[in-house]
Amino acid sequence: MGMLPEFGNLFFTLGAFVVALSIIVTVHEYGHYIVGRWSGIHAEVFSVGFGPVLLKRTDKRGTQWQIAALPFGGYVKFLGDANAASAGADDEVMSHLDASQRRHTMHGAPLWARAATIFAGPAFNFLFSIIVFAGFLAVQGLPADTPRVGTLYPMPGVVELREGDLITAIEGQETPALSDYYAAAAEVAPAPSVTYTIERDGQVMRVEGPHPLPARAASIALNSAARDAALQTGDVILSVDGRPIYAFSQLPPLVAEAGGAPVDLTYWRADDEGGSEAEVALTPRRTDLPLPDGGYETRWLIGLTSGTFFDHPTRPVGVTEAVPMAVGQIGDIISNSISGLWHMITGAISTCNLSGPVGIATTSGEMASDGLASFVWFIAVLSTAVGLLNLFPIPILDGGHLVFHAYEAVRGRPPSERVMGALMTTGLVLLGALMIFALGNDLFC
Repeated sequence: MGMLPEFGNLFFTLGAFVVALSIIVTVHEYGHYIVGRWSGIHAEVFSVGFGPVLLKRTDKRGTQWQIAALPFGGYVKFLGDANAASAGADDEVMSHLDASQRRHTMHGAPLWARAATIFAGPAFNFLFSIIVFAGFLAVQGLPADTPRVGTLYPMPGVVELREGDLITAIEGQETPALSDYYAAAAEVAPAPSVTYTIERDGQVMRVEGPHPLPARAASIALNSAARDAALQTGDVILSVDGRPIYAFSQLPPLVAEAGGAPVDLTYWRADDEGGSEAEVALTPRRTDLPLPDGGYETRWLIGLTSGTFFDHPTRPVGVTEAVPMAVGQIGDIISNSISGLWHMITGAISTCNLSGPVGIATTSGEMASDGLASFVWFIAVLSTAVGLLNLFPIPILDGGHLVFHAYEAVRGRPPSERVMGALMTTGLVLLGALMIFALGNDLFC
């Protein structure tokens, strides 16, 4: 009975991983399917999962849509394919097709149709991510340009500000725009109380409140010491190893000073009775962080992110603004992923930054436990990563197929079957080695 919670967490994590993977695979394979159909290539099977078929239905075009027992992937099998990876033609099937029928196979279609069908898988992963990111922006909006107080978060101590107040100055430094608020916050010295000049109901007054960027956990990072210690969003750090904390800026230097040794935190958490204090000991983790210039720096972190003590009112975001920002988000994910891989290969950062299936499953469970919005956001991030991985020029991946098509476009003929077979075997070995290496990271890092 005592092990039931652990089993419950395991099933929840596996369930979240299966849901995330199934959505991403379905999007990816649907890209292959629909562009192939538009290009005149007939799909015989669209499968979510592998192994024994649990449910199936054949549509009016003759495509069998099915759900299989092993929900860890999926595939589209086109007419004339020898296998689900479209790695070769089924000679027996192809020999019984006339010229018009061969046109509807992956191997008898024009080069442009084959290349478009292959590229559509990763492209649909990116398109899915754009839709999700843009949707979040459209629904949530962006912070308004003025530093007006929205919903106040529970905080210890005196907070004389009210919802709707317009902050015009912090400790005498004017804040006409939201960017000025953060600029002033960076310069205000840590103190138990800070003076704010505000406009309220047409009157200018001065009130007291916490530091503009208090030591409040705006969020808890994944796979972090803070998450393992059960710290929660909204917790306010009061002291580190007995030294009082009033601003978030005090926290990183004290954690770094510990050099990886355990630190004792005293924190305040809101409850039905107003709030209470508690203590926790946690060990900072060595973390490689990307820098704006493309490099990395290694720091000791506990996994808290900073924020204000109130919510910012938002402004609506239109499609013409949301879509470019979503595309930029994908660009950041891709550039950071490539940069991270390169720095791991060159030894600049630890290879433990590469997660395998266990790490991804654990992250899926953590994001799902944070709520539906966090889980959907994570799926979109993972969809971009899967799209990028599939574009790597490794035989058996979509990128490898595109390389073969590029070779055919230049030479006027595809590589020989012997060369194709050798390259596909090499690609399978490389991909398997990468999976084993990543799994080793999950287990031993």
